[in-house]
Amino acid sequence: MPLLTTDEEIRNVLKSSKTVAVIGISPEPHKPSYFVTEVVKSYGFKIYLVNPKYEGQIILGEKVYKSILDIPDEIDIVDVFRRPADVGYTAEEAIKKGFKTFWFQPQTYNEEVAKMLIEKGFNVVADRCMKVECQRLL
Repeated sequence: MPLLTTDEEIRNVLKSSKTVAVIGISPEPHKPSYFVTEVVKSYGFKIYLVNPKYEGQIILGEKVYKSILDIPDEIDIVDVFRRPADVGYTAEEAIKKGFKTFWFQPQTYNEEVAKMLIEKGFNVVADRCMKVECQRLL
C-alpha cells in the first residue's frame, strides 16, 4: 500500500477512525502539537496524549501517557509530532501496540520509517497537518 495522498483516501481514514494517539504533545498553546490536537479533538476523536516528559499531567483535559504502550484502548491513528530522527522508535512502539494509520505531521517525515510501515501493511499519511485535513475534509 503506498502513501495515502488523495482527498478520498485521507477522508476515509478520518471518517473510519475514532481514536488518535498524539505523540509529542506539549502543554504550550503556541506549539503545533497543542493547537492541532485541540482542533482534532473538537471533531469528536478520542484523544490519547503521549510524552514521557509530561507523564501524568493533564493537557487539553486528557491524561498524558509515558508511552503509546500505556494507552488502555485500541488506536486508529498515531499522529506524530517528533523530529524525523526520533520517529523510528515511535513506529516500533506503535507496531507493538497496534494501530491502523501512521500520520506524519509536517516536518516529521522519515522516508525509511514510512517505507517499513507501508511494507508491514499500515496506512501512512505524510507531511499533512491533521488539523487542516479535518477542517478541509470533514
